[in-house]
Amino acid sequence: MLYTKSILKDKDKSDGVRISVMSRHTLEDGITTHPLINKDSYDEWLKILAPTDFLVGNYYKIGFGWDLFSIEYLEEIREGEKKIEVEKLAMRSLKEDITLLCIEPSPERCHRRLLAEECARYLPQIEVVHR
Repeated sequence: MLYTKSILKDKDKSDGVRISVMSRHTLEDGITTHPLINKDSYDEWLKILAPTDFLVGNYYKIGFGWDLFSIEYLEEIREGEKKIEVEKLAMRSLKEDITLLCIEPSPERCHRRLLAEECARYLPQIEVVHR
């Protein structure tokens, strides 16, 4: 099973392996540790599957719309090393429960949803549940 969830939500046994797919665990200054995120918030960090700093900057600072962000992020994870990591993650989710984590409260406009859906596109037998 492949779940998605905000990293700020409480840890639950049903989460399985909690994997952060965030580019950083800091406040907006990029330096100060987020007070609600620590090493107990996640089991692994797959930073490679986070959107690039360039894409995040365009989305939050320049005002890329969600549609453009989604297109660009999917292009990022469908190429090269990121594609290989998506495939590994998809295969792994068939063997153990995994929860993809990001800071957004809702999966609707969060790359963790796009990543989970890309895993399911690669292996359609994957069941994705957004929490």
